[in-house]
Amino acid sequence: MSAARVALGMVELHLPDVDSLKGKRHVLKGLKERVRARFECSVAEVDHQDSWQRATLAVAYVSGDARHANEVVSKAMDFIEDHVEGQVLDTSVEIL
Repeated sequence: MSAARVALGMVELHLPDVDSLKGKRHVLKGLKERVRARFECSVAEVDHQDSWQRATLAVAYVSGDARHANEVVSKAMDFIEDHVEGQVLDTSVEIL
């Protein structure tokens, strides 16, 4: 039996057009749903929950193949960057 590999991506976002936590939740909810549906991965807000214009999303994918897991997470993060109503401040990916 081969060992499972987890790719974990972190994306720090700046959302300049958001003016409330409710607005931020609305923007992130739609983005997270599209990422989950398209890439079949897990997505969660993991930092800056109390800030209106900042968010950090974690994207995780489990696979038996580390390269495949990395590819899925990298593509999901590219999708976030292309579709977020704001800008990406920082990204990172690691294989666990």
